[in-house]
Formats: sequence, structure tokens, C-alpha cells
Amino acid sequence: MCCPSRVIGHGLTVLLALLAAVFLAIGIVVRQRATLDVPEEQGVSTVMFLTLVRRPLWWAGTGAAVAGYVFQALALANGSLLLVQPILVSALLFALPLSARLAHRRVTRREWMWALLLTAALAVFLVLAKTKPGDYEASLSTSAVVAVVCTAAVAGCVIIAVRNPGWRRAVMLAVAVGVLFGVVAVLTKLVMHVLVHEGAGAVLTTPVLYLLAMLGVVATLLQQSAFHAGSLQTSVPTMLVLEPLIAVLLGAVVLGEHLDVSRWDAVAIAIATAAMAAGTIALGRDEGAYEELLVPAGHNAANRS
Repeated sequence: MCCPSRVIGHGLTVLLALLAAVFLAIGIVVRQRATLDVPEEQGVSTVMFLTLVRRPLWWAGTGAAVAGYVFQALALANGSLLLVQPILVSALLFALPLSARLAHRRVTRREWMWALLLTAALAVFLVLAKTKPGDYEASLSTSAVVAVVCTAAVAGCVIIAVRNPGWRRAVMLAVAVGVLFGVVAVLTKLVMHVLVHEGAGAVLTTPVLYLLAMLGVVATLLQQSAFHAGSLQTSVPTMLVLEPLIAVLLGAVVLGEHLDVSRWDAVAIAIATAAMAAGTIALGRDEGAYEELLVPAGHNAANRS
């Protein structure tokens, strides 16, 4: 029988992760919409960011994204990467009605069906996923090696993205963002572990904090470029699926986290995870199909002004 304190802690972690998903969804929709009328040739450039920083809509979306990250960090302070990160996939579930409302349209029956599948799969995962914490003693050298390898992969994606406009750019940037935010999640877990067990003074003296800040800024800038490069269909599902995969993999390999479940529970969790990924991709495709109609309208409006 589970200890009551453990059940309460599990529930608090889930709540914080869901709040993170809600605010991340708001940030995704608002910031993506803020780029609709930015010319394509200004993507992955300082010109785009200088344009966006003058827009209150972009700042509102950025504020929501920051709030989402704060809730994510608080969730990671109480729970493991294996539990928190998959819950963030539900951000697209929250983004669906919000995006539809901003676009003055109704959510289709197909979209609700995929949303129900995503919700059911998430519920199965939350009920069955019982995790055991790792040792969280990753050395600076280990963190540096992971950062260097992932940075090299991200750099390759960015180089390909710059040379290939359109949907290819959006996909490559989304891959880069998913990898970077997966690493950011792992570093956030390390920082929160130090904060909880050693205090704020120890956090300020650990190099992981400054590595986290640097990668977080780079990931955010590339994410905005991915939003600009294409519709939600080509960028957001890739980010939302890849980020937890990278974070969970690194959490298991680097930090020693693992699931404490039976064989059949593990099978059910695997099926639920696959269903979550399928639902996220399908919802992204449906939303992206509508966003494709908005982009030309935004560009035409910009050309008339």
C-alpha cells in the first residue's frame, strides 16, 4: 500500500506538470500567432526578434512560456523526469481550444476524438507510472559531454535549416528545439535537486545553472524561429514528442531514474505513450492545416499595410 505522503507528492507533481502544460500551450499559440505576418526571409535572424520584441502579443506569449517553465521546474523539484516530461505532451491538448478560439472557429469532431485519445492515454500513464528517483550525482564532466554532443547535433540541424526554407526549416528547427529542451529539462532537474537539498547558495555556485541559462536562451530563440518557419503541423508536434524522449533517456542514463512497475504495467505504459505521441502528432496536423490558411492572409495583410 502506498504511503499517503507519497500519494500527495505524486498528485502535487502531476498538478504542477499540468499547469506547466497549460501555460506552455498558451505561450506556443500566442507566440506562433505573433509571427504570422513576419516575412519568410526574416526567419532565423535578428530582424525577426527585433520585430517581435516591439509587439505586446509576443511578450504576453513569452510571459506565459516563462510561467510554464516555472511550474515545470517546481514539478521537477517534487518528481522525476520520467513522470513530469510526458505530461507536458498534453500542452497541445490545451492549445487546441485556445487556438480555435483565437481564430474564431470551432473544434472539429475529429480533433475532439484525438483529444479524447490523448486524454485517456495520459490518464493511463499517470495512474500506472510509478518512478524511483535516481542519484542525481551527474558530474560536471558528464553534463559537459552531454551538452557538447547535443549542441553539435543542434548546430547541424540549424545549418540545414538555414539552407532550406519552408517546411524543411520548420522540421529541422523543431528537432533542434526538442533536443535542447530535453537537455534543459535534465539540467533543470539537477538545479532543483541542488536547491532542495543544498540551498540557494549552492545553486549559485554550480556551473550547471549557467549552462542551463545559456541553453535555455538558445532553445527559446530557435523555438521562435521554428514557429515562424512553418505551421503548428510541422513544428510543435515534433518539439512536444522529442523533448520528453530526450529528457527521459538522459534521465535514465545520466541520472539513474527508472520506472518501478510490473511487466504488464510497463506494456500498458508503452502503449499509452505511443497513443500520446500519435494523438499529439494528429492534433498538430489538424491545427497545422488550418494555420496554413492563416499564413497567406497574414502576409497579404502585411503587404497591404
